[in-house]
Amino acid sequence: MTISAATTQALERIASMLRIRRFEEQCISLSQAGQFRGHYHIYIGQEATAVAACAELVAEDFVFTTWRNHGHMLARGAAPERMLAEILGKAGGYAGGKSGTLHLAVWDLGILSTSALVGGTLPLATGAALACTQRGSGITVCFFGDAALEEGALYEAMILASLWQVPILFVCENNTMPPGQRARGQSPSSTLPANRLADIPEALRLTSEEVDGADADALSECFTRLAAQVRSSGEPRYVEVHSGRWPGNFLSWPDLPGGEWQIAWAFGEQPDHADMAAWLEYSDPLNRYLRKLVAAGTLDRAQAEAMDARARTEMASAVRFALDSPFPPPEEAYQHVYAKAGQAR
Repeated sequence: MTISAATTQALERIASMLRIRRFEEQCISLSQAGQFRGHYHIYIGQEATAVAACAELVAEDFVFTTWRNHGHMLARGAAPERMLAEILGKAGGYAGGKSGTLHLAVWDLGILSTSALVGGTLPLATGAALACTQRGSGITVCFFGDAALEEGALYEAMILASLWQVPILFVCENNTMPPGQRARGQSPSSTLPANRLADIPEALRLTSEEVDGADADALSECFTRLAAQVRSSGEPRYVEVHSGRWPGNFLSWPDLPGGEWQIAWAFGEQPDHADMAAWLEYSDPLNRYLRKLVAAGTLDRAQAEAMDARARTEMASAVRFALDSPFPPPEEAYQHVYAKAGQAR
């Protein structure tokens, strides 16, 4: 039977979202098992954004992102085993264990920098977009959170992007903490006087729009159109993606409320966790898209379970690779510290 291009794209979208979901769950499990130290950030609940945006990129394009970078990396084509090895500080990681989770980068994929600084990559991304203009090819996509609109670096980057008219797509992933969770004394959220965050880039003459981060099809349409506009015009665009924050990110450290995500939750069953049940219904892009495809007859439960099994198997293999990879030798700490004659040493 011939499968339409639209069906193929839908299935690929689900598969990519499942890979990100299962990767992030493994990160939480490894951290809770004491396999790596330090803070880390999870992309669960925002998978559809990375998948839709990166589907529009070609090899010569650039990507800049934040500390919540795992989903962007995987959607762009990074190897999960090397990512996990890097997060665990192992020699088999992309930077030999030196970057950890907060500064993952893969130059071969055009992912030049991620940053633990709020808004830290925005000026770099605008510079990369200027380079695209100068060489006459490629675009830049810069992901950042809503809190970056409180940083001066964002205004500098957007002003220059608007003045220079460079091919960059600014992607604000707005997962602001709901008021009810803020009242529990958890992590703060951005506070801005603008009626809409999009008022800010629009004041700088950046064409702007908003999209629902839980609607995979809307995201796909949005990024297909915006990436094409940036590529053809060589001009900047801004999009704000509204994402309902995953309950596992309500706490100071990521957790798995209700346990790992279950295929059964997309088929009527409910987790024994009130926040999770509500989030699954309204805000989880994976759960909502899977239900949509099943209702349309594009996918059945057996196919969904088979796709999930493949994602689980891939991530289990990635964990084994990361755990088996050795730690770098102590003398490696002195490598790539200084540059001489254009060569790092």
